[in-house]
Order: sequence, then structure tokens, then C-alpha cells
Amino acid sequence: MTLRSLYAGIVHTYWAWRRTLLPLALVIFIPLGLLEAVSVHADLGSRDFGGGLLVVGTLLAALAIVGTSLFGEIFYSGAIAVMLTHAGDGEPPGLRHISRHLAYGRLLAVDAIFALAVIVGLLLFVVPGVVFYIWFGLAGAIVEIERSGVRAAFRRSRALVRGRFWLILAVVAPIEVFSEAIGSLATRLGEGLLGHTIWAEWLAASLANIAITPFFAVALVLLTVGLIHEKDGSGPRLHSTPAR
Repeated sequence: MTLRSLYAGIVHTYWAWRRTLLPLALVIFIPLGLLEAVSVHADLGSRDFGGGLLVVGTLLAALAIVGTSLFGEIFYSGAIAVMLTHAGDGEPPGLRHISRHLAYGRLLAVDAIFALAVIVGLLLFVVPGVVFYIWFGLAGAIVEIERSGVRAAFRRSRALVRGRFWLILAVVAPIEVFSEAIGSLATRLGEGLLGHTIWAEWLAASLANIAITPFFAVALVLLTVGLIHEKDGSGPRLHSTPAR
């Protein structure tokens, strides 16, 4: 498994499954975009409380934005794991199939724990947050691919990443950088259309996530399946194209 082959597989899979990837992104990221917009506009210290609480309010809002973004990424990657590894009956899975097969409780628990771990790591001078992000970023996909429990999914993610940390970082880091660029462009577009309003933030957050997260989620699932095969010598079948 090389960086070149991974990126080729990501692009191919994204394009083949775009008719399912994008509608699912709309369903998930339009509501989450509103939550992120509310977080951007949260200003707990702007009235009557003084500078100290203003700083706290700004920090909490920033953490809420990070948490919402991570929540969406991991939950969506779990849904894409169902799509790419559990297609059945000769037909590509639609949204109804995916919704029936998601392990909602475990996936939500993984989301919450992962987001908290990364946020705490980022507060501890950034580097631990990046390390936690790489170590445990596969957990959501593992829940769906291997039907693991929450603790088992985190342990399995760490085991799969061992020895492949830099490869995974080389895959996800450029996507995250590109995501920031798309986010800035979407923000300028939103403000140009709607001014400095919560509606502009909602539009920007939704557009950025819908544009980038499907690509990111495909990358996570392909990495997870590839590492399972690499470590175990066998693993789940990956449906890189919809069944015909």
C-alpha cells in the first residue's frame, strides 16, 4: 500500500460512488452546518461580563466548532464504511440501506470520545491532538466494518496505525489543508451573498463539509480496509465501484 496507490483509489472510489456520497453528505452536513454556524456566533462574554469571560466564551465557541466538525467527519466515515463494504444483493446501497445498517449508539460514542480526545490534545500544545487524530481516526470506520464495540474500535485503530503513522498523516494532512482552503472560499462566498450573518456561516460550513468530507471519508475507509488486509492477511471486500 503506497501513497500513490491510495490517492488513485480514493479518487476512483469517490467518482464511482458520487451519486450516493453527495446526497448522504447533504443529509448530515446541512444540520451540522447550522450547529457550527451557531458556534461561530456564540459570544458568551460580549454582554456585561468583562474580558475574562469573553475569552472563555470565545474558547468554548472554538472548541464547539472543532467538535462539530470532527463529529461529522467520523459519523460520515462510518456511514461510508457501510456503503463501501456492505453492499449486497447485487445493488449499490442507498440511503435507506445505510440508515438501517448503521450502529448509531456505538458510532455516536466513538464520535464523542474521539472529538474530546483530539480537542484535549490540541489544547496540550497541538502535537498530541494530531497524534490522537491519526491514532484513533479509523475507529468510526472500524465500528461499521468489523462491528466492533467502542473500546475495541479504538484499540484496533491504534493497532492498525502502528508502523503506518506517517503514511496516514501523508494521506489526511493534504486533505485537511485543502479543506481549510475550501472553507475560506466558502466563507467569502457566503459573506458576499448574505453578509456577516449566521446564515452566511451556515452556508459556508455546509458547502465546505459537503465538498470535502466525502473525499476524506473515502480516504479513511480505504486506509482502514487496506491496513486490515496488510496486518491480517485478509479482510473485508471493498466495493470500489457500485454493483451493476
